[in-house]
Amino acid sequence: MLDITVIAFAHHKGGTGKTTSCLNVAGYLQKDGKRVLVVDCDPQANATSGLGVDPERVEQSMYDVFMSVFEGFPDARITDIIVPTASGIYLAPATLDLVGVEPYLYGIDDRAGILREVLSPVRRTYDFILIDTPPSMGQFVINGLVAADHTVVTLDAGTFALNGMEALSTIFNDIREMIGEEVNADFAILTRWKGSDDSGGGLALFLKRIFSPASFAEEERETERLKTFESEVRKKFRQVFVVHYSPLIYEAQQKGLPISHYAPESKPGRDYRAVATALESLGSK
Repeated sequence: MLDITVIAFAHHKGGTGKTTSCLNVAGYLQKDGKRVLVVDCDPQANATSGLGVDPERVEQSMYDVFMSVFEGFPDARITDIIVPTASGIYLAPATLDLVGVEPYLYGIDDRAGILREVLSPVRRTYDFILIDTPPSMGQFVINGLVAADHTVVTLDAGTFALNGMEALSTIFNDIREMIGEEVNADFAILTRWKGSDDSGGGLALFLKRIFSPASFAEEERETERLKTFESEVRKKFRQVFVVHYSPLIYEAQQKGLPISHYAPESKPGRDYRAVATALESLGSK
């Protein structure tokens, strides 16, 4: 078994493909024979439902594990709530109840390290533990970052996507100053990518230039913008991965499966395979 590798997927903004990336990377790690645990720390419970588990049918969840830290609440360990899923990935599920935890966390001094302590009993049980954090700047994000060995930041191709990095950098710096912990955010995934190679070529490209010059010019401008955006991201992260857009991603989620188990040879499937391979190389060092 490899030395355990704990990876947090983070971005304070919603819609960046954070949960999707977490689950799809987990899928390829599992297909490579790794024992993988996904920890859902998002009250929206998208990682839970994305692995085919109905949050409303969950008896115990991360809510119970977090609340067991506080006096007067029933004891619940991480091992009590982990469930297997159809993909072979293990899951520590979330429910909407998780929303009620954060006010309690602000009442204790060592709140940033709770998740790290919670995970300590299972650190040798799994090869990889992947943490899905909520789209916020709250305590669950901080707990995920502190518990992780590495952080993967997901970015969409939106015009203001890079602005989000400033907010994340603020969180990283706050963690460093408050508790002396370094956040290793050296991986980025550019999600739902529509690059210049997605529109076809040859005769189709020639016809577009001739019969729809305005549309072609607009696409050319967008292609240049994406190239500039990708270049800027690569200045900030050691490794940057591009995941191309495909409706297959959402079809897989509706089936409660990662793309690795639904359409592994699709373009986004191969993209996520590359991310998983890079993360595996971390664990083998």
